[in-house]
Formats: sequence, C-alpha cells, structure tokens
Amino acid sequence: MADDDEADAEPTVQLGDGRAVDGAPVARIAARLTWPQTKSDILTKVGETEIRTPDGPQRLDELLEPVETTYYDRRQTFVEAVFEEIGHEPVATE
Repeated sequence: MADDDEADAEPTVQLGDGRAVDGAPVARIAARLTWPQTKSDILTKVGETEIRTPDGPQRLDELLEPVETTYYDRRQTFVEAVFEEIGHEPVATE
C-alpha cells in the first residue's frame, strides 16, 4: 500500500513554465458540441466564450458575426470557418 503522504508530495508530471495563453482553443470549443449545429445554436451555447487568436483572445460571437455560413455539418467545417476568420498565425502569449 502506498503512503497517502507520498501521493501529495509532488506531481508525477511536471508542468511547463511557459507563458500563459488567454482564451480557449477552437478545437476544445468544437469538441464540446454535438454536430451538426446551426450558427445561431453555437452562438447561444458558446457565443460568449473567448477563443485564442493571433491578436489575443476574442469572443466567438464577434468572430462569427461576418461569417455567412449558417449551418455546420461537421466539427471540422466549423473549425475551418473560424480559422478562415482568425488566420493560421501563431497565437499571442502574455
């Protein structure tokens, strides 16, 4: 049997000391939804969520406002539409 004190002593995996990145990854938001989805349903469910962009965190509802697509048949279709708006550049850190 393991000692309870040993389990609390130190984590098994060391976490990185890298800079924090504000906002949620688009893939995480997309993975939490079931597909297909309409644009209006996405905005109702997760529209206020800030996502990571090369220009810093931005609200999803603001990013999707100019997008003309109103129906996303698959998760990948949604992710591609978001990346078309935000670009594929590296994400800004603190």
